[in-house]
Amino acid sequence: MKVLVTDGDNRAALAITRSLGKAGHHVVVGERKETSLSSVSSSCRGRFVYPDPVSHPRGFIEALLGRAAEEGIDVIMPVSDISTLLVTGHRHMFTKSRIPFASFETLDMAARKDRLFETARELNIPVPRTVVLKRNGEGHKGNLDIDFPVVVKPHRSRIQGPDGKWLSASVSYASDRNELLNVLGMKKGQYPLLLQERIQGPGIGVFACYDRGALKAIFSHRRLREKPPSGGVSVLCESIPVPALAREYTEALLGRLGWHGVAMVEFKLDERDGVPKLMEINGRFWGSLQLAIDAGVDFPSMLMDIAMGREVRPCFEYRTGVRTRWFWGDVDSLLMVLLKNRRSLQLPPDHPGKLGSILRFLKPSLNGTHLDVLRLNDPRPWFHETSMWFRNQLGRG
Repeated sequence: MKVLVTDGDNRAALAITRSLGKAGHHVVVGERKETSLSSVSSSCRGRFVYPDPVSHPRGFIEALLGRAAEEGIDVIMPVSDISTLLVTGHRHMFTKSRIPFASFETLDMAARKDRLFETARELNIPVPRTVVLKRNGEGHKGNLDIDFPVVVKPHRSRIQGPDGKWLSASVSYASDRNELLNVLGMKKGQYPLLLQERIQGPGIGVFACYDRGALKAIFSHRRLREKPPSGGVSVLCESIPVPALAREYTEALLGRLGWHGVAMVEFKLDERDGVPKLMEINGRFWGSLQLAIDAGVDFPSMLMDIAMGREVRPCFEYRTGVRTRWFWGDVDSLLMVLLKNRRSLQLPPDHPGKLGSILRFLKPSLNGTHLDVLRLNDPRPWFHETSMWFRNQLGRG
């Protein structure tokens, strides 16, 4: 089968390309540039360049349509948030290619954190204490029912403007009212905004694959290190048994939404009561996808079978204690700690600081950890990433 994978510089795209190439599929990789992390993989059989989906969404879709028709693509697998929303939003145009993801409406509902938390409360799923600011100026009221420090979140991670272009919206932190007002002043175009209590505790990811509402696979990992170190993309993670409560909440949420395809449901394990608190749902593949594959849950191959209408054998058991490390992301995280102060990084109280971070980075027990980009049977993506990392450092310098 011929499959088109978008966002070739994404590590999830590399994991998909390797998985499907190994399974014998003809993988075509698209990106904004010809050479990408996935396109240099030995599993890639074709590559092409498309316009930036962030600034040229229409051109992006037209490029995918043209390539799909030219190659006779059977299945399209978008990877990033924006690519996934754009492809599913134009599903009706891809008449000869299958898109094994939830509907645009379902993905949009899951991406809207304000609506998601309303659904979670209806299902009695714990969420951080939250105040929603629906419009600019509400944050200046003196009766906000929230304690500091507070996390300021946009209602969604990607916001589409009136011109169709997509804007990135980031999470910020405020330790007092004055800092909060400054943060709100920089987010005027991102309302509604969510003010949330900051939950201290490890992050838990629950990853699932559904076939038209039926759960086919579930997997979990815990984040050991992140980029940025205050909380973000996982750079070192370990497979763990799916926590019972987190699984219960995940199945309740995705069941309510009638899910189809893959999803990542994120929780924070609240150290105050040991209860996982819902953070968000991402209806796409995730950066640490290679860990799930290393542990025995091959989500890309499973989703490919679902797309082709094949019978999929459920996978609920896998190897625990498997670790995967994004090396250059881990280096970036360490450099942030070494070159910035705790306050600017918004580090939690239990963070080990500079010396502790160096020792953790060099810890001998990591010798048996998988590197998610470097694979001896497919080394070119590693060389490409390493080259790009040094180029970026020289450019910043």
